[in-house]
Amino acid sequence: MKPVIFGLSGHELTPDERAFFRDVDPLGYILFKRNCGDRVQMKALTDSLRELSGRADVPILIDQEGGRVSRMQPPEWPEFPAGAAFDALYDVAPISAIEAARANAHALALMLAEAGVNVNCAPLLDVRQPEVTPAIGDRAFGGDPMRVAALGQAMLEGMRRGGVVGVVKHMPGHGRALVDSHYELPRVAADAAALETDIEPFARLNDAPMGMTCHVVFDAWDAERPATLSPIVIEQIIRGRIGFDGLLMTDDIDMKALSGTAGQKAASALAAGCDVVLDCWARMDEMIEIAGRIPDATDACMARLERAMATVAGGPQQADFGALIAKRDTLLAEV
Repeated sequence: MKPVIFGLSGHELTPDERAFFRDVDPLGYILFKRNCGDRVQMKALTDSLRELSGRADVPILIDQEGGRVSRMQPPEWPEFPAGAAFDALYDVAPISAIEAARANAHALALMLAEAGVNVNCAPLLDVRQPEVTPAIGDRAFGGDPMRVAALGQAMLEGMRRGGVVGVVKHMPGHGRALVDSHYELPRVAADAAALETDIEPFARLNDAPMGMTCHVVFDAWDAERPATLSPIVIEQIIRGRIGFDGLLMTDDIDMKALSGTAGQKAASALAAGCDVVLDCWARMDEMIEIAGRIPDATDACMARLERAMATVAGGPQQADFGALIAKRDTLLAEV
């Protein structure tokens, strides 16, 4: 098995994708809006990925945070609120905010599980700072690390109840970035003491099953390399100071914050200590290069993957989707 998560080009696998994925055996797959047509189509697509891999628990990922980061969209699927809604409720009633976030995540996971998705790239644990890039903005649970951790934990619990594994992101923290890493490389000049605020939510939730790095340079830790490509940040901060021992994937290596070819970036990320490379855009030439440049998954990677997927081995807990949504909306109306 190759330690990479690949994207797909459309509503169904092309013959070339099917042949390539069968030969390479990627660790998992990630879906985007281009892959989400309707309920019947999406379930057929995820079923085909399971059949192709021969693994009932093959990770099938999506970014369905709520708000502006939502791949499954109306009118086929309902809207879900962004993190800022729960942050606002927390100002008024912290317990209600936590309950609302948990119910919201449980309902969200039921929707994903129905479509055959078993991993969601959420919660976002970045601590929002003032006057920084809007790339985080209303996606965040707020600017207080304890609040971010509490709401993030509720989201992890709710998704697990719905049969979906959560991915905490973007380790060790994207909240201070002044530019959007989708387009350029952010550099954070804060000292190590200030960065304790950024890593606190990740440290509080260091038993999360999966995590995602950020493409950000932190001068205090490694002024030469972004976190995704830095053995110092991965080993000393993410694995060490934070204490995270879950499956660690990169953010999308196609983002402009990283330089080099797809294969070079993938190999460098694995060499730095990431378990898995995330490559989202289904460009066959790049996927072929990545597969040719990276080694097979390590024993440590496979053990972390097994532990992560085991957290939802029982499938979704029985619950009424409408009742969960109603509970969430009633609580959010307290603001």
